[in-house]
Amino acid sequence: MSAESKTPWWQGAVVYQIYPRSFLDTNGDGVGDLKGIEKKLDYVASLGVDAIWLSPIYPSPNRDFGYDVSDYVGIAPEMGTMADFDRLVRETHARGLKLILDQVLSHTSDQHPWFQESLLSRNNAKADWYVWAEAREDGTPPNNWLAAFGGAAWSWHPLRRQYYFHKFLKSQPKLNFHNPDVVDACMDVLRFWLDRGVDGFRLDVANSYVHDEHLRDNPPVPMAERTFANWAHAPRLQRHIYDANTPDNEWAMKRVRKVMDEYDDRLAFGEFSEEPSMFGVYAGGMERLHTGYTFDFLEDWSFKPQVFRTYFDELLMPLDHLWPCVTFSNHDIVRPVTRWGGGQGDDALAKLALLLLLTLKGTALMYQGEELGLPEVDLERKWIKDPVGDLYFPFGKGRDGCRTPMPWGSKAYQAGFTTGTPWLPIPDYHAVRAADVQEKSPDSVLAFSRDLIAKRKRHKALVTGDIRFIESDGDAILAFERVSGTEKLLCVFNLSREEFGYDLPSGAGEQILSVGPVARGASGLKLGPRAAAVFAL
Repeated sequence: MSAESKTPWWQGAVVYQIYPRSFLDTNGDGVGDLKGIEKKLDYVASLGVDAIWLSPIYPSPNRDFGYDVSDYVGIAPEMGTMADFDRLVRETHARGLKLILDQVLSHTSDQHPWFQESLLSRNNAKADWYVWAEAREDGTPPNNWLAAFGGAAWSWHPLRRQYYFHKFLKSQPKLNFHNPDVVDACMDVLRFWLDRGVDGFRLDVANSYVHDEHLRDNPPVPMAERTFANWAHAPRLQRHIYDANTPDNEWAMKRVRKVMDEYDDRLAFGEFSEEPSMFGVYAGGMERLHTGYTFDFLEDWSFKPQVFRTYFDELLMPLDHLWPCVTFSNHDIVRPVTRWGGGQGDDALAKLALLLLLTLKGTALMYQGEELGLPEVDLERKWIKDPVGDLYFPFGKGRDGCRTPMPWGSKAYQAGFTTGTPWLPIPDYHAVRAADVQEKSPDSVLAFSRDLIAKRKRHKALVTGDIRFIESDGDAILAFERVSGTEKLLCVFNLSREEFGYDLPSGAGEQILSVGPVARGASGLKLGPRAAAVFAL
């Protein structure tokens, strides 16, 4: 067998994330559905991506919009039916695409039958399926754990006269992975969907499956180390090493991987939102998750070269067993055009960010609308649905601004997303960037995205090659090489808003890719503001 044939399909793939509620609504209820995704599969395939990842499509009371699952093996009525899903799998595969589902195994909705049974007594069949604990003598919670969405991570239930643990909303009770019956049930959930033909899973908060059985207090972040990000949200004032990110969580990842290995050619990648030092413990190699991503790029607002160099050189370089995912955007994060540029749109910045995303080493995760250069939507209070936005508005508006519906038609009613009233509004500055407008323009972000993905596939160095960063002074230039066999490429980015020069090596050859004003002369390379180029070496 050749070395090339041993490379798994997902290594270096481009995965397109779809937030189903906001992709396309086909029945006029204002919520996107499975038939809408099927209707736009040709559009997705035209991007040149390799797979689609669907945010949760399961029945849910939608307090956290699908990430509070009330039935792991069903389809949310607003999304469609199981027959719709099976057809979507077939149609996705018919276009040469893989289909990946979100799985939320760390917690359920409080409406899930498992929890409804667990809360009834301390001795029923599912009494120990969730994390229950006694109150302290004064009635306060058993420890200092804080929930990611604010407040204590414990809620009292009078039926059991105990607290239950929830890392997120109180309506999202934490499953007890110390109970082998829980683990077996969750693994059967994975098998249910694998048997229906899905190609893999993105595992929500994969760092939080296994909690500390002794319920020890989380330690504080030392005062001297606290940044604005820590003070912005109380849970960030403690290190989450006992409510999540435990060494024991490794075996849970291994259980998932073992199930995946029962099937051919499948993928499991994890979201690791805390304690990046545990990344290589949970993912990589032959026994753990295949890969995963952290929030180092997702939460970056600086767009400085050292952010990218530090991540690869300090975190990933020692993890030679781990092929990474690279992502700048998803359903939880302020869109990169706004995060790194501000305002209501910047097509040049959108193209620069895409070029960087698709030249860094890793499996690239793109979020719907990233190929259109969509900025974050600034929502009025009346539109806020996200519980995080509800907590902090107007100082923080939560995640709704990146979840607004896709604009398909610039002149169409509701930008072509629905014939009804959309669950979140579509602003004019999204409608002018609608897919139909960009389809007609060779200079659009959409055209650039398609061309970039196609060119990436023609260069193995960009798909599966190694990466080596080149030192450069200041906060402007990011330079690195991608290498595969005899192919070597030099990638040079000016991340600043000023023009900068760069001394090209004598062996620099053809310019393969570029964005922004790039001038090559006898004295070297001149890169305009937010410009970049890729050269053969």
